[in-house]
This record gives sequence, structure tokens and C-alpha cells, in this order.
Amino acid sequence: MAVVLGASVLLLALLCIAFVPSHGALQVGFYSGKCNGTDVEAAIRSVVAARFGRDSSIVPALLRLHFHDCFVRGCDASILLDGSGTEKTAPPNLSVRGYDLIDQAKTALESRCPGVVSCADIIAVATRDAVVLGGGSQYTYAVQTGRRDGVVSLASEAIRNLPGASFSASQAIAAFGAKGLNASDMVLLLGGHTVGVTHCSFIRNRLYNYNGSGKPDPTMDPALVNLLRSRCPQSSTVDNTVFLDHSTPSTVDNGYYKQILAKRGVLKVDQNIAMDGATNATVRSLANGGSSFPSLFGRAMVKMGAIQVLTGTQGQIRKSCRVVKK
Repeated sequence: MAVVLGASVLLLALLCIAFVPSHGALQVGFYSGKCNGTDVEAAIRSVVAARFGRDSSIVPALLRLHFHDCFVRGCDASILLDGSGTEKTAPPNLSVRGYDLIDQAKTALESRCPGVVSCADIIAVATRDAVVLGGGSQYTYAVQTGRRDGVVSLASEAIRNLPGASFSASQAIAAFGAKGLNASDMVLLLGGHTVGVTHCSFIRNRLYNYNGSGKPDPTMDPALVNLLRSRCPQSSTVDNTVFLDHSTPSTVDNGYYKQILAKRGVLKVDQNIAMDGATNATVRSLANGGSSFPSLFGRAMVKMGAIQVLTGTQGQIRKSCRVVKK
């Protein structure tokens, strides 16, 4: 989690998005016929399905991995690079998981068509496959591919670019806007909180001493306060986890929006988007129209997956997702 970008930096970020040179375009089916007869997306899907069968928490893990990658230098797999001072080492990324699954898919594809499939594309495809497994076939969306991998990864950029758990709605809108995403995109993408957990350290102030009041956050349902206090004792030295959606915590659905309208948002940013005039109508629409959420979420994921991508001759195709190819 990071502080919001200042206005001048936001402007610079938007200009960078607008004027990155284009050397190719993402397209559905980019790898068709390029991997010695192997269906690239099917190969990735089999890896994800095998993991999901053992551990359904891979769904929020990959959603978070994809999001944290795309918000720093665009969707270029820079979050996967090992080393001192890389994005992986930034505080917001210390609890990011799923790296080993991406490694597994990459190894499988390198054995069939070396140097063809980018790590950045594997992240995007694997995340879509996890979402479908977590929510059902209605969550299927076509993933555009053709990304190439970046060669720079800096913890400082992760700290600067990743939105914070306690952002106001306006701060969140600004952070997403810096990446070319509008307020509706932001509300949809935060819908990824329909699955997964957060740590007590991110919410303890809401439970016990909100803004120095000595009382819980008044915008949180008292019943939820009591439930979360049982998992997050005030003086505990153990940083437990709590579900972000207490209704259907392991299922991708629109329950998240119903929860935050009922003042049961666990993270402050989630509660804020339900209350703010700029985002409340979108939240209500998604809460009341569950059938529209799958397709709208898919569109937002596709839009996020195109942030500042490297294509054509830009970047490289890494042999190992953890190391820049020399």
C-alpha cells in the first residue's frame, strides 16, 4: 500500500501513458500457431486448475499479483524479478503470492516453445483462469496477449504507485486515473475484494481507535466490529488475517458490493467507495444487478491488463520470470 501520487506526478504519469511509443498491439489469440502445436492458454489453464484443486486461495493471490504488477510500470511482469530493491521487496508486495505458479507455467511453456511466451502474458491469462474457477463460466473473458517483459523493477516505484487500504474515494479515483482507468473501472476492480483476506494490521485502527477517538470507525457495522475484534485483539502481536467479504469469501460474485452498502466493508477504501457520491451509484448498480458484474468485471480486467504494455520489439521475453535475460 502506498501514498497517493501528487498532482504533478499524476499529470506526468498520464502523459507517459499517452505518449509511450507503440510497436505492436495486444490481440486475442496472439500465440496461435507459435508454440509448436501447443495451445498456450490451455497449458496455462491446466497449471492453474491443478493449483486451484489444492488451494482455492490462488484466486485472490493471482488477482493481487496481476493488479500489483500492472500498477507499476504497466503489465510487464516487473513484479516477478528477484533481487535487492526490486518491487517484490516493497512493503505492499511482501505478502503477494503466486510467483511459483507463474514459474511452473513458464517452465512448461519453455519446454515446448522456448523464448516465445512472456511472463507478463502468463500472469494475465492465469488470473483470468483463476477468476473463472472462483466464480464460474460466466466470468470467462477473452485475454489479449502479446505483452513483453520489462527489465526494470524498483521497490520505490511500487511504494509510490500502489493505492492504499485507507484511501478516500477521491484518492483512489486519482490513483486509478493515473493509470488511465476511470472511477467505474476502479469500483469494478476493487470488486476483486470479493475473495481473499487482509491482515489485522491494516484495519486495527478502525476497530479500536479510529482517528484517535478511542472508538471504532462509526461507518462500520457494529456487528462486524465485534466479529473482527475477535480475530484482531487490540494488544495482539500476531497479525491474523480476516476475510474481505464475510458473505461468500471464497466465491467471485457481487456480494462484496452488497457488503459495503451494508457498512460491512473491511478495508476503509472499500467502505469509502460505497459512501462517496462519485462512486455510490456504481456500487448500488453492481450490488443490485448481479448478472451484469461478470461481464463488466471482465472488461475492467482487460482494460487494466493493457496499462503501459510493452509489445513488438520493446522489452524482452525472459527465459526465467525471475531474472532479466542478458
